[in-house]
Amino acid sequence: MSLRRVLIAGESWTVHSIHQKGFDSFTTTEYAEGVRWLRDALEADGWSVTYQPAHVAARDFPATPEALAEYDCVILSDIGANTLLLHPDTFSRSKVLPNRLHAIRDYVAAGGGFVMVGGYLTFQGIEAKGQYAGTAIEEALPVTLFHRDDRVECPQGVLPKVVASEHPIVAGLDTPWPALLGYNQIAAKPGASVVATVGADPLIVAGGFGKGRSVAFASDCGPHWAPPPFVDWSGYGPLWSQMVGWAAGEK
Repeated sequence: MSLRRVLIAGESWTVHSIHQKGFDSFTTTEYAEGVRWLRDALEADGWSVTYQPAHVAARDFPATPEALAEYDCVILSDIGANTLLLHPDTFSRSKVLPNRLHAIRDYVAAGGGFVMVGGYLTFQGIEAKGQYAGTAIEEALPVTLFHRDDRVECPQGVLPKVVASEHPIVAGLDTPWPALLGYNQIAAKPGASVVATVGADPLIVAGGFGKGRSVAFASDCGPHWAPPPFVDWSGYGPLWSQMVGWAAGEK
């Protein structure tokens, strides 16, 4: 079998805290990544994973469909559209550069695989700051997005439900699945396949775009929306490997 390559962008953040102690204060900064569960699951099934944290993707994410064609699948997870639209050379130096959202769309149309994973800064996200509605990414996705904050918070837990058990993405996975703590609300486009639901909304939607395939996974690939029972679930690894494999055209 030839080497299977996937690019993951996002799943990182920096927290800058102010500690106020009476008259005095000081600050601390912490950097963190949430990719390990997804990356480990894919690597365990033989995928070669290239990972770009959000601050790295801002500069280094491929700018053309030809550059993206190095990968069988591209995953965006919890990374806003602005990070890809506003390359530092464009934002700080007004340099004209390719639109990387267009590059992803055209890469999929030419036969590439694409997966968008939910979170506070994908789809629309918190305060609609993900900003993917109306973009080339929405064109390539099998779902339409709401022009608003699309989060559905479920602190009580909500159980995913497989509605297309014959689909290769969920083949052989045990049910019931562990509960999730929230998701982005999305709507399947006509002709797309709703593979699983959560609450009253789609969780996994799969479809074709041009010569390629795309998948929307409306919840998270790790905490906080995907708590330890979900990321430790025996079906977690097969789910992600089958999802990425399907998007890449394996089945």
